[in-house]
Amino acid sequence: MPATATDSHYQSLPRDPLVGKEANRVFLVVIDDSEEQHAAIRYACNRAQKTGGRLALLYVYNTDRDFQHFAFVGNLIEEEAKRDAEEALKRHAQKIQQAINRVPEMYVREGNRREQLFKLVEEHPEFSILILGAAPGPKPGPLIEAVTGKFAGKLEIPITVVPGDLPSEEIDRLTTS
Repeated sequence: MPATATDSHYQSLPRDPLVGKEANRVFLVVIDDSEEQHAAIRYACNRAQKTGGRLALLYVYNTDRDFQHFAFVGNLIEEEAKRDAEEALKRHAQKIQQAINRVPEMYVREGNRREQLFKLVEEHPEFSILILGAAPGPKPGPLIEAVTGKFAGKLEIPITVVPGDLPSEEIDRLTTS
């Protein structure tokens, strides 16, 4: 399979020895099929590599509630959305494993992305930091706006926002020195 532009975020990650005392860190990344997620994933991979930590990936899908009054159609839509979410996570997990030789934890949830993120963090006190990729331009994305705006302070772990258009080389420089 030929490499794509987004594959470059997974290739040539710097190799550092594991640091045992920080091996319990879990870096959580929300997967949403946006371009900026690749910068967040690379940042998280580098930090996990540097600290000996682990990665966790969350994909939240939302089905169209207009079809829910047709139970059969609603079930098909939900099954397809869940399958798509699982496939997206598996694709990223394979690339991450190839890059840093670690299999990330994977979580699939249905519903509102912010609400599901908050629930997952509450359920998993081992999560150390949330890493999000910001969309270029005046609006970084609804999830970043929520966790840095109206809901700032409600999430009980630190948040790192990585500019989505930050070049891989710059991400590496920031995370491995």
